[in-house]
Amino acid sequence: MAVPTKILELVKRFDRNLDAYKQGRYNETQIRREFIDPFFEELGWDITNKQGYAEAYKDVVHEESVKVGQATRAPDYGFRIGGVRKFFLEAKKPSVNIKEDTHPAYQLRRYAWSAKLPLSILTDFEELAVYDCRVKPVKTDKSSHSRILYMTYTEYAERWEEITSIFSREAILKGSFDKYVESKKVKRGTAEVDSVFLQEIERWRDFLAKNIALRNPDLSQRELNFAVQRTIDRIIFLRICEDRGIEPYGKLMALKNDNNVYKQLFQLFHKADDKYNSGLIHFKEEKDRKESHDNLTPNLTIDDKILKDIINNLYYPDSPYEFSVLPADILGQVYEQFLGKVIRLTPAHRAIVEDKPEVKKAGDVYYTPTYIVDYIVKQTVGKLVEGKKPGPHGSVNKLRILDPACGSGSFLLGAYQFLLDWHLDQYVNDNPEKWAKGRTPRLYQGIGGEWRLTTDERKRILLNNIYGVDIDPQAVEVTKLSLLLKVLEGENEQTIGHQLSLFQERVLPDLHNNIKCGNSLIGPDFYSGKQMTLLNEDEMFHINVFDWKTEFPEITKDGGFDAVIGNPPWGGEFKEYVPSFMT
Repeated sequence: MAVPTKILELVKRFDRNLDAYKQGRYNETQIRREFIDPFFEELGWDITNKQGYAEAYKDVVHEESVKVGQATRAPDYGFRIGGVRKFFLEAKKPSVNIKEDTHPAYQLRRYAWSAKLPLSILTDFEELAVYDCRVKPVKTDKSSHSRILYMTYTEYAERWEEITSIFSREAILKGSFDKYVESKKVKRGTAEVDSVFLQEIERWRDFLAKNIALRNPDLSQRELNFAVQRTIDRIIFLRICEDRGIEPYGKLMALKNDNNVYKQLFQLFHKADDKYNSGLIHFKEEKDRKESHDNLTPNLTIDDKILKDIINNLYYPDSPYEFSVLPADILGQVYEQFLGKVIRLTPAHRAIVEDKPEVKKAGDVYYTPTYIVDYIVKQTVGKLVEGKKPGPHGSVNKLRILDPACGSGSFLLGAYQFLLDWHLDQYVNDNPEKWAKGRTPRLYQGIGGEWRLTTDERKRILLNNIYGVDIDPQAVEVTKLSLLLKVLEGENEQTIGHQLSLFQERVLPDLHNNIKCGNSLIGPDFYSGKQMTLLNEDEMFHINVFDWKTEFPEITKDGGFDAVIGNPPWGGEFKEYVPSFMT
């Protein structure tokens, strides 16, 4: 294969000025623009989006790196096909020793491992290293750990065919990249982010359950499950907000140096309640808000040691997680498995974590692969929006999409993401400046001039279009958490602050009227002719009848939902059944 003239010129120019480039004054931005960008353009990547693709379908996403201590908040480049990430590239200035320095390698591997990408690249143009990112990164790893390819700029010409066969856009489209990934598959030592994070939050649940049960002897089993779940969800929520730049980095970590950590933690929770307006963090009664506030968890006692251990394992360098790139569907898949277990109290008020009865019976918990979610959403929501107009007065505004057994929310997340992408495309293709004006703009321009949906618009779409029901109260809370994090995706402290001042309201929507708890197949007529005294409180809670007309009065009055999406029946017998919410 002939080496492009541009590559030969880049190598020659870099060699000629090597000493100057290796001085610290030649920075990362310069090496990216002058060498790395043109290098990957020769591999067929549309680095500057010359094709004018919509935001969701750009070949390359350039992240604005925000330095936080020694760590960088986001990878420099994300290479994508059809909006799907394939690999990251982390750029360094030439004065960095990529071959020997452990920090850049650990940094890149944390990004890619958290994003569940198999391979990613570290380069300063002088050196180029490729890492297998399926192996869990550990802060003590040498720079060579999991490195499967290394070369210097002097080898680019002679190895151009090898580089092209793996990382060119054409190679990925033809499947060569995937074949290379498979050929380099590590037989031992792989620990993908979903399985590791599941083990982590299961460990937290076990420690918290035992400690809360010990220190709070008056709690019921249901209250204990609620307290443990909410504590974990709130910590994860705030920690993800930190890595995304929505909250100041290190707020939680600072609690490691305090006593009475739970009391200090609640100061952060109360501030978050004032800022976010989420049912996840809701401690005081409010006018016109039907959802009951949480007056249980503020009065709990939890030992400092437990909370400090959790917090310590969420931060660099001890933590392998980079929450700014952790995919929403991965979080949902982790929680789907997590919700397969429940905390039970023994007669001595000791906490035991065990499989839920329905999981014991079924043998395991299964989550739906992302590609099936995407296909079902495209075939339902995609058909419904064809030929319709966006905006608060458009016909899509009236679409009502339901998952009647939403679990951890994978289908609702898929539908919501589809609608976010569709609205952005529609606005951008219809004079975006028009949609960025007025008292309630739908768009704003982010870093680099890219058009983005305002948080207010993301909230409007969620509240108008997305609905879910699940019999498991913990699943309902996880669905809410996932959807709320999706609202905040792509935002940072500055954009959130601007929109807070613009709209004079808290950041997140209250999802109490959208995501509800109940048995979607059993209505209130279940109790007709039954002696209620024969059912105790736990049995009533387990049956959890659901009245569609009461819970969704406006929707049922208007004729019901427009689409019902959800998990297909995996291998089960299918009998025709038309639930009340479809009639």
